Amino acid sequence: MTSTQYATARVIDPDRWPDVAALHGSAARGQIARVLFRAAVSRLPVRVRLPGDPYLGAGSAAAPVMVVHNPAAFFTRLGSGGLIGFGESYLAGEWDCADLTGLLTVFATHVGDLVPAPLQRLRRLAVRRHPTADEQTKDGARRNIGRHYDLSNEFFALFLDETMTYSSALFATTGSATTGSATTGSGTRGSGTTGGGTPVAAERLLAQAQRRKVDRLLDQAGVGPGSRLLEIGTGWGELAVRAGQRGATVRTVTISARQRELAARRVAEAGLAGQVSVELRDYRDVDGEFDAVCSVEMIEAVGERYWDTYFGQLDRLLAPGGRVALQAITMPHQRMLASRHTYTWIQKYIFPGGLIPSATAIEESLHRRTRLRVTKRHDFGAHYAQTLSIWRDRFRARQHEVTSLGFDEVFLRMWQFYLCYAEAGFRAGYLDVSQFTLERA
Repeated sequence: MTSTQYATARVIDPDRWPDVAALHGSAARGQIARVLFRAAVSRLPVRVRLPGDPYLGAGSAAAPVMVVHNPAAFFTRLGSGGLIGFGESYLAGEWDCADLTGLLTVFATHVGDLVPAPLQRLRRLAVRRHPTADEQTKDGARRNIGRHYDLSNEFFALFLDETMTYSSALFATTGSATTGSATTGSGTRGSGTTGGGTPVAAERLLAQAQRRKVDRLLDQAGVGPGSRLLEIGTGWGELAVRAGQRGATVRTVTISARQRELAARRVAEAGLAGQVSVELRDYRDVDGEFDAVCSVEMIEAVGERYWDTYFGQLDRLLAPGGRVALQAITMPHQRMLASRHTYTWIQKYIFPGGLIPSATAIEESLHRRTRLRVTKRHDFGAHYAQTLSIWRDRFRARQHEVTSLGFDEVFLRMWQFYLCYAEAGFRAGYLDVSQFTLERA
C-alpha cells in the first residue's frame, strides 16, 4: 500500500510517511551527526557495525548490535531530523538490530547524556516544533485519534488479547510472562520469546492481567450495583462491559468511530445494551452527574493545553462523594519540562498531538482547576514493559496477517519500532504508568 493509499484510508498523511527514496538535509549536518553519534555510542553498552569499520561502542559480545547498512543515508536523516530521522532511517531499512528493544533501552537509559552538555543548550534551536494541525481541538482530536485507533479493528485484534485492551495490564507478579528482553543495570539481553509456556498461554495470562487491571480501577472508583459510571475513552469496551456486569449503569464516550462500533457490539453480545451506552462524543461535550468516573490512558492524548479542561470536566461531572480512577502513563517531571516542546517520532507517526504528563503536572493541574486531589497512587511501570513484550511477540508472529490486511513493509517496520520503542521506555525507567484515585478535598 502506497503513502497515497494510506492517506485515502486515513491511516497517515502523505507528508508524514517517510519517502525511502528521498533524503533531505545538508552534507554538513550529516557530518556533524556522524561525529556526535560516534562519540555517543563510544560510551554506551552497545555495538554498532558500519561497513568497512570495526565495531563502535563499549558493549560486550552479548550487547545489542546495530547494523548500519547505508551510513550516508542514516547520518543524513539523523542530521536533518534528529531522533525523528533516527526512527525514519529504521523505517527506510537503512539500519537494523536483532535486539531492537535492547538497543533502544540503552539509548533511553542514557537519553540525558547522548548529546554533550554545551550542545544541549542549543536543543530548542535545533528540534522541530509541534505542527499546529495536531492541536487537540475537537476537530483536531478526532483527526488525531482516527490516524491511530481507526486503523482497523482486525489489525489490533492480531496482537491484543481477547479483552481487546490497549493499555498496561497488571500482572500478579512482574516477570511471570516474559522470558526475554530483560534489562540489567549496564545493558540488556536478547528479545527472547513470551513466556507462559506457549503463545496461547501467554495470551491467556495477558487477558487475566488486563481484567485484573480493570477490576482494580473499578474497585478504586467504588463501582458496584446501581453506580452511575462515566468512562472517558472507551477503547474496545472491556471496562464498560465489566462495570455493567457489576450492576452499574455505564455511559462511555469515545471519538474513535471504529472503536465505538466494536465496543457497542461487545456490549450487546454481553446482554448489556439497556445498561451500557457507547457514544461517539468528545469528553468536553459530556453533561450529567456520575458517582464514578474512569479514564484509562486517555490523558496522554489530551494535549498539555487541555489538561486543565480535562480535569475540570472530571470535577464538574463527579457527584458529591464520588471518586475518579485514572490510569496514566507518566514521565519524570524534569524530563517532561525539557521535552514538552519537542516534536518526536512517536508524535509524528503514532500518537499525533499528545504529550505524556508527569505525576507532578497532573497534581498541579488538579490544584489549578479542581477540588480533586490524589488520594491513592499505584505505580507499575514494569508491568507495561511486560505487556508490550507480549504485544511485540504477537505482532511479530502474525506479520503475514498484517500484510494480508493491506499494510506494507514500511508499516510493519513502523509498528515494530513503536512497540520496541515504548517497551524500552518502561524498561529504562524513562516512562512509568500509574493508577490514581482522585477525590474531592
